[in-house]
Amino acid sequence: MELELLKILRMAALVVGFGLMIGDAAQAQTHTQTRSLFGALDARMEFIRQCTAHMTGRWAHPDAVCGCLHDHAAAKVSDSDLRQALLRGIRESGVPSIDNDWVPQTKQSQISATFTLIAKPALQCMFDPAD
Repeated sequence: MELELLKILRMAALVVGFGLMIGDAAQAQTHTQTRSLFGALDARMEFIRQCTAHMTGRWAHPDAVCGCLHDHAAAKVSDSDLRQALLRGIRESGVPSIDNDWVPQTKQSQISATFTLIAKPALQCMFDPAD
């Protein structure tokens, strides 16, 4: 009887131990996902903060224009080097721009096509904001 009770207690302890381990792992994963989400939001907010200073005086809601350019115009660019260069240009000047030095030489020929791709969403962000 005591042997069976001891086996049952050991099994219960194992089950509780595994449950705690799984719970800790899930909590750690959730914490990592939350931190990366906040990191992405922080990066976006930092972009908007830097961009807005260059747009003040040109648009009624420069932060909304910067957010729109970040979320819609730059999101159309699938190449990461060109997208990062475009975001840098917007952040530093307040308008979509790409300096040749910001992209690898092999991709510089794609700059014109990138501006064609983002022309409509960029104009919509700057001159036809959604209400």
